Amino acid sequence: MARPRKFKEQDVLVSVYRRFNETGFHGTSVDDLSTATGLSKGSLYGAFGDKEALFERVFDAYCTTAERSVADLLEGPETLALDRLRTWLQPSQDDTDRLGCLLAKGTAELAWENDTIVTRSLAAFESLIDSCRQVVEQAQRAGRLDPAADAELLGGLIVSTHRGLEALAKAGVSVEMRNRIADAAIDSLPVPVA
Repeated sequence: MARPRKFKEQDVLVSVYRRFNETGFHGTSVDDLSTATGLSKGSLYGAFGDKEALFERVFDAYCTTAERSVADLLEGPETLALDRLRTWLQPSQDDTDRLGCLLAKGTAELAWENDTIVTRSLAAFESLIDSCRQVVEQAQRAGRLDPAADAELLGGLIVSTHRGLEALAKAGVSVEMRNRIADAAIDSLPVPVA
């Protein structure tokens, strides 16, 4: 009979996520993961599989959380759809986390070698774009954006802007400057012609 686990799986996954996000997949050894979680290599392998399987698991969880977060933009009155997009692009004043986005990092590091990461990354970005497209369509129905504009293209532009702003944050660009860029992005969307 197997011994009961003496750790909380979610706590381990949070520690693993943090370590991978700090040092990347290739920059993280199994010893590093063992140290971060307090588990032996055998316990890690027994519970979660190899390092690649563990990364894929936390990457998938991160993508799922990001998708849900952006899907929340759909909630609210259509007349405030642009305001919700603006808020999503703007960092909070206490935004000091310079670790960045595991979706962006994992994609950049592993897309050329890991088909699971490529597939999950593509699905995540398509989901983010689709959520933003739906919010753009809300703004169009509310008369705040040009109804003839390509909502999917604008959704992609908004997601690309968000990803770029995250990169700027990691480089240390001020919150004030990033807010101005976010405002410019939203303010440059096509408005209805009078």
